[in-house]
Amino acid sequence: MAKVSPIQFFRQVKQEVKKVTWPTRKEVMQTSLVVIVLVAIAATFFFFVDQILGWIVKIVLDLGV
Repeated sequence: MAKVSPIQFFRQVKQEVKKVTWPTRKEVMQTSLVVIVLVAIAATFFFFVDQILGWIVKIVLDLGV
């Protein structure tokens, strides 16, 4: 791998950053909303699954008493 001077490195970084397509504010808001909704759905799902499994385990352990 060729050695690159720090000045040349930062020039290359600047060129690459110019190529980046940054999302618009609207796109960021939309994707953030989708993430929040999906996290809420997943949290609700896992909460109910945890409650049901806890209930099942309690029934099974109470049978041994």
